[in-house]
Amino acid sequence: MPPPCYSLLLSNPPILPSLIPPGYTYSFTRGPQRFSSSSLPHSLHGIGRNIEVAEGVQFDGTIASSSREDVNHENEEDLMVQVCVTRTLPPALTLELGLERLIEAVDQLKANPPKSSTGVLRFQVAVPPRAKALFWFCSQPVSSGVFPVFFLSKDDTLEDPCYKSLYVKEPHGIFGIGDALSFLHHSKAGQTTIKTFLSDESGMVKAYGFPDIDFNGNSSVHSKDGSSYFFVPQIELDEHEEISILAVTLAWNDSLSYRFEQAISSYEKSVFQVSCHVCPNLEDHWFKHLKSSLAKLAVKEIHPLTLEHMEFATFSRRDHGDANELLLLQKSIQSSCQFHCKLSPEVVLSNNMLHQEAEVSNLLKDQANINAVWASAIIEECTRLGLTYFCVAPGSRSSHLAIAAANHPLTTCLACFDERSLAFHAIGYAKGSLKPAVIITSSGTAVSNLLPAVVEASEDFLPLLLLTADRPPELQGVGANQAINQINHFGSFVRFFFNLPPPTDLIPVRMVLTTVDSALHWATGSACGPVHLNCPFRDPLDSSPTNWSFNCLNGLDTWMSNAKPFTKYFQVQSLKGNGETSGQITEVLQVIKEAKKGLLLIGAIHTEDEIWASLLLAKELMWPVVADVLSGVRLRKLSKPFLEKWTPVFIDHLDHALLSDSVRNLIEFDVVIQIGSRITSKRVSQVLEKCFPFAYILVDKHPCRHDPSHLVTHRVQSNIVQFANCVLKSIFPWRRSKLDGHLQALNGAIAREISFQLAAECSLTEPYVAHMLSKALTSKSALFIGNSMPIRDVDMYGCSSGNYYSHVVDMMLSVESPCQWIQVTGNRGASGIDGLLSTATGFAVGCKKRVVCVVGDISFLHDTNGLAILKQRIARKPMTVLVINNRGGGIFRLLPIAKRTEPSVLNQYFYTSHDISIKNLCLAHGVKYVHVGRKSELEETLLEPSLEEMDCIVEVESSIDANALVHSTLESFARQAANKSLGIILPNSLLHPMIDNVHLFQVSGIQYSRYRVRLCDRPTIYSGESSQFHREGFILSLTLEDGSVGCGEVAPLDSSRENLMDVEGQLQLILHLMKGAKLSHMLPLLNGSFSSWIRSELGITASSIFPSVRCGLEMALLNAMAVRHDSSLLGILHCQKEEIGSVQPHSVPICALVDSEGTPSEVAYVARKLVEEGFSAIKLKVARRVNSVQDALVLQEVRRVVGDQIELRADANCRWTFEEAITFGLLVKKCNLQYIEEPVQNKDDLIRFCEESGLPVALDETLDDFKECPLRMLSKYTHPGVVAVVIKPSVVGGFENAALIARWAQQHGKMAVISAAYESGLGLSAYILFASYLETLNVKTFRESKQGMASLVAHGLGTYKWLNEDVMMKSLGISRSPYSGFIEGSVADASKNLKDVKINKDVIVRTSIGVLVRRYELRVDVGGFSHFVRINEVGQNLEGSVMLFLHGFLGTGEEWIPIMKGISGSARCISVDIPGHGSSRVQSHASETQKTPPYSMEMIAEALYKLMEQITPGKVTIVGYSMGGRIALYTALRFSNKIEGAVIVSGSPGIKDPASRKVQRATDDSKARMMVDHGLEIFLENWYNRGLWKSLRSHPHFRKIVASRLIHDDVLSVAKLLSDLSTGRQPSLWEELAVCDTNVSLVYGEKDVKFKKIATRMYVEMSKSNKGENYIIETVEIPETGHAVHLESPLLLILALRKFLTRVRKNSAETAFSEALVST
Repeated sequence: MPPPCYSLLLSNPPILPSLIPPGYTYSFTRGPQRFSSSSLPHSLHGIGRNIEVAEGVQFDGTIASSSREDVNHENEEDLMVQVCVTRTLPPALTLELGLERLIEAVDQLKANPPKSSTGVLRFQVAVPPRAKALFWFCSQPVSSGVFPVFFLSKDDTLEDPCYKSLYVKEPHGIFGIGDALSFLHHSKAGQTTIKTFLSDESGMVKAYGFPDIDFNGNSSVHSKDGSSYFFVPQIELDEHEEISILAVTLAWNDSLSYRFEQAISSYEKSVFQVSCHVCPNLEDHWFKHLKSSLAKLAVKEIHPLTLEHMEFATFSRRDHGDANELLLLQKSIQSSCQFHCKLSPEVVLSNNMLHQEAEVSNLLKDQANINAVWASAIIEECTRLGLTYFCVAPGSRSSHLAIAAANHPLTTCLACFDERSLAFHAIGYAKGSLKPAVIITSSGTAVSNLLPAVVEASEDFLPLLLLTADRPPELQGVGANQAINQINHFGSFVRFFFNLPPPTDLIPVRMVLTTVDSALHWATGSACGPVHLNCPFRDPLDSSPTNWSFNCLNGLDTWMSNAKPFTKYFQVQSLKGNGETSGQITEVLQVIKEAKKGLLLIGAIHTEDEIWASLLLAKELMWPVVADVLSGVRLRKLSKPFLEKWTPVFIDHLDHALLSDSVRNLIEFDVVIQIGSRITSKRVSQVLEKCFPFAYILVDKHPCRHDPSHLVTHRVQSNIVQFANCVLKSIFPWRRSKLDGHLQALNGAIAREISFQLAAECSLTEPYVAHMLSKALTSKSALFIGNSMPIRDVDMYGCSSGNYYSHVVDMMLSVESPCQWIQVTGNRGASGIDGLLSTATGFAVGCKKRVVCVVGDISFLHDTNGLAILKQRIARKPMTVLVINNRGGGIFRLLPIAKRTEPSVLNQYFYTSHDISIKNLCLAHGVKYVHVGRKSELEETLLEPSLEEMDCIVEVESSIDANALVHSTLESFARQAANKSLGIILPNSLLHPMIDNVHLFQVSGIQYSRYRVRLCDRPTIYSGESSQFHREGFILSLTLEDGSVGCGEVAPLDSSRENLMDVEGQLQLILHLMKGAKLSHMLPLLNGSFSSWIRSELGITASSIFPSVRCGLEMALLNAMAVRHDSSLLGILHCQKEEIGSVQPHSVPICALVDSEGTPSEVAYVARKLVEEGFSAIKLKVARRVNSVQDALVLQEVRRVVGDQIELRADANCRWTFEEAITFGLLVKKCNLQYIEEPVQNKDDLIRFCEESGLPVALDETLDDFKECPLRMLSKYTHPGVVAVVIKPSVVGGFENAALIARWAQQHGKMAVISAAYESGLGLSAYILFASYLETLNVKTFRESKQGMASLVAHGLGTYKWLNEDVMMKSLGISRSPYSGFIEGSVADASKNLKDVKINKDVIVRTSIGVLVRRYELRVDVGGFSHFVRINEVGQNLEGSVMLFLHGFLGTGEEWIPIMKGISGSARCISVDIPGHGSSRVQSHASETQKTPPYSMEMIAEALYKLMEQITPGKVTIVGYSMGGRIALYTALRFSNKIEGAVIVSGSPGIKDPASRKVQRATDDSKARMMVDHGLEIFLENWYNRGLWKSLRSHPHFRKIVASRLIHDDVLSVAKLLSDLSTGRQPSLWEELAVCDTNVSLVYGEKDVKFKKIATRMYVEMSKSNKGENYIIETVEIPETGHAVHLESPLLLILALRKFLTRVRKNSAETAFSEALVST
């Protein structure tokens, strides 16, 4: 046996690791001591020749650690870097089908072999994540002819995993076989040549092997510093929490005498072996054979032996200009002590996989008495059957069993004094591990205490083995102590019972073994469940020696010589045919094929395989999916948006939707498929009964009858995987019904409503706990839900989340399987509340994940003994237990009995109220306790990772009555949301049923007009001596394809945040994006529908749009939809016509506005005149005087003059200090102010002002700071002193945000006041209707909360009096009401104005239908070639400003057009197809031998310079992205006389270090070969799988963006450009940055860590320049974007470019002025 060696797992084998900076070392464990090694970095890429065992291609060359200079002096052809081409296949249903899919892919490759002489190809497929690698490894024959073959455990449950951990639950790991590619390094002096290396951008390729060993490839291995052996397996199964990845890797290199045919031949040997030794589904009950499979490995392990396996991102470039450009970027370093690797028949390395047990014969023969013999035999047979987790209750009669279990080397034992808790713990273990635990108890009531758990296990089909000790027959029925009748003690609740005789040597021990085998067979059969072996024992009950005969061991020789169970059970399976289904399942498939309105119900599912199968089944059927909370997919995590591809529609909130009678009447199905067991929702079950008759197909593997509603018409006894396989093999017509779209729209509306209601409620509620809980879970955690309220709350209020990211999932699944599940379980067999905490702890042991347990207080108190089990913390990760404490059984408050029973009776006999301290219970058991009372505390507890690796009980206090009210309110609002959605859906049911999100029709035209209207006076927003007596803005006009026209007003307040020029730039981009855009019927819901539509349809984030632009866009869209439906804006906001006219006000009260300039009497005079006109409310602008005392005097005088009947408001616009505001407050306290807006400068002083002054306050400017989620910020202002919110839609970002804020205010009893910002009559008309809509909502809110009648609010639309002229020809409709006698805005007039808008052309400055793009070619001659460059030009030549835009690699000039349109008002914008890209072409004037030009940086820059000379005689601002950024920087440095400014977007100055440059050249040459050899489409698949594009991959138009990269006329030129323009070939510009004399803006995305660092370093270097102050050097970070800034956030980039251009112009003007002064 070789000496100890150390294995490492490396992801993405590094390039030239010898180039690590000197002194960079690593530590590895060798035996008990540690040592440092610098040999690892250069040990990977040593080479050896082909050998018999390792048959893969081997890369040549070795290099010493000090050979950086040697690399620099190598000839270029001596260095080759090979990039692996990775092809990802669609996910497979099973491991076997995944292997078949890979074999098919390789067969296709064989039929059309690659033409390249060298290559590395990887085919990979996602398969179910259930751990199978270990069993697949164990299934390989001992006499394997293929090497290497290995298993590597990835178990991180324990700090020091050992062989026992394999038996608790099969760990995730890696199985690999064969050698596709090897890296050998023999430590020999004088070897300094390098030839071939694997690129750091080779997808998910991993190398496995051993540093510091010398392996000759056949029979010997020696420990030797400087030597190493690493290999990439031909076939690999890599298991992760989310998915498992099955891959095949092929490598060949003709120059190394290893051809493609040889690689195929070697692969076929590997695939033949693994195909012949993989069982169907790897057998459900794998644990039965684990011990015997491991035993056949038969290797003596050496201890201690530590395996360190490390995954590296790679040895990667760091483009910061450092001397040492190559760094090892460590992704993770993990210690693992479990692996088994056979390098050859003679060379096997293994650690912590095996246990050298004593011979079983000795184990039995050495027992002191026959009792111990039988007990040892029982325990030994259990371990052979894979049962190694024992739950032991103390007792004398069971002592032999307990001692045998405790002493066995493979068992893990847990003890507890309470048999009931212990049994439930065993149930939890079965749920988590999918295999039985063994329970050992004494006799008597100890056995009876198991009954509740046995009932639960029986009803939920959970395997369990009960070993109950008993008195012998002579002590039964005679009054002996602890002797009860234990025969058939559990009746029909066990699948098998056997009463063993008392141990005797007259009965062969094999009888005991066969009994145990039979019991487990019954426990794990199709109807899994508990089995009971009753074990009577006579004295002695200890180890006292007694004589016994070895004859009872006769017949056990074979059993004792191996590790197999005595009796193995087999089930004959039908042989696989030609893929056709036969028998009765054909009828079921035909029913499914004929379905027109299908529904897929996913009930409780326990295994990863079946959850995976249910997802693929859902994707195949494309029916609406209703997933139960216990299915695992109800709380799914979205790994990507739903892009432009059809995906299953999950209806998560059908339960709430069914609260609506209209929805219940709408629901109709013709086929329902239910997979998995019971459904939690009662309403879903009831609606199915209502819809019956229809075809109801129930699929479950047990034969029992689960049909409480008597609906099942087709009962399929099959596991879900088998059923899904039958369905997936069939061909189904792809269809969607109208109902699908209706349900999806309903679900989305209800989900957003629930989310809003939970966020708007400031207190911590039980539904919020359920909602928040689902967000805190990941695939590495699991959830155990208690019965009663917790499971119902999580089922109703749990949510899926869309912010989940996993690199593995993102790389593998893409949109093929767009979600990941969360493992969820609960005790729903008998649905009791007993034993829940104990079950959860067992579940944590079995699933090996961090478990969050949610239970009610009564359930918790019912199982306080479970705290004793929790405290032990055996073989599991820490748990978090949430206890929802409402001091009783809160569920009864929600049942009908609560309405008909006296409160005292309810409290005593149903609620069972208590005052028990949970904190003290935890203290008594020594368990950590945390109390949470606020939302923030709960979020902190759940979301922030704890540094303490310990269990924690978290108490969440609630109350029964408050919880009932919250549930009632939520259900009421959900019902309203459902009814409102139907009001939109049903009138439009003629729309095409296959259109997602209920899309309606397209926008056919859009334009905007700039207006300028005169005002009567200076607006109050301008202070001081401003003489601005006009208002400017834009009218946005949108036309739908049916001719309907809607108008919206974009009226920015000219401030630092928005100005007319920037707004117009955004409008130009909006015009570009809106053409052909599809609208959704759901937009009028204003519940997030606009934000999601903007993102999904326009491809931009809603937060990047200026608030005024979004307001105008929403206004235009809503008005267009209103015209389309012959309705009004108010009508479509209400959605249900019958509600209009009932609670809707006919007019809206208007509040007058007074600018309080002048003396108190003069201001009072103006106020009195307004009252006489009919205003019932007046707002005075204050904080405009020398001090607040003078403002107070004015207000006092106004109140005196207008009287007490008029509502007075004040607005300080955040201008006072706290002291000034308090002074004002004290002086006007008796003036009966309705409120004062924003009295203090510091928003943190607002609540303090309310409390100290006693004045009511309103929010206004505070709302301006809110971004995407205002509810979190608003939660700070629930104080009763804040009585109103003043909402300017054009400032807060449109009607959707305004409605969100208004609804929050109304639910908290505050006024929602709509305020204008001096808009024209168009905007004011829309605001009148919007204010009317909000008043209707307020009436409903008051009605729901039973607060009485809501009073009308006077809205701040008095700015109409400032209009001297208007945009609209018609009168505004604000006048004195004949009914109330007050000034009000007429709803009817506003509706008429917006329905038929007549624009006053006299106020229109200009109109734009969008900027035209001029496309043409320009010819430039460079180096004997004529380049015909494709040009896209936008905009006019303004002030001589020209901007030239350069795209990145694979892009074209077209991608800059949206941004150019946004800039076109400021400059003449030109984008080009860089030579070698897009439609640019080249013509040679040189010799015939040189038909393709060199695409060097020098040539490209010269061509661009000549191009700029043709475009303009003046200077140019050049903008470049990525590759274009490098070109732009080079051009700016070389031709500074022509460049006025350079914007480098995600660009770099290149690479400085010579060795790194050489590596990069070789890498880019390899990529270029990949493009030529495999085509552009495959190249793109690999290109965009890189981590650089992580953010872009989440873009909703990602697939469209990638498709645009296929538009290149000459792929060969693109490939040549990739090579010629490599950062390893272009000149490094780092040294020249300090002398750059051009204005430079360095732009990068917030998420682009690499280029953020590069930009920062560039800024530092450029700042060293001696340039004058007029030169600009800046860095700009674009929020929420990655590398492709211009595609991910074009609006913010436009803003940055415009600001830079403005600064450049200003500096140029100042420079010119200074030069003119000097010259004079």
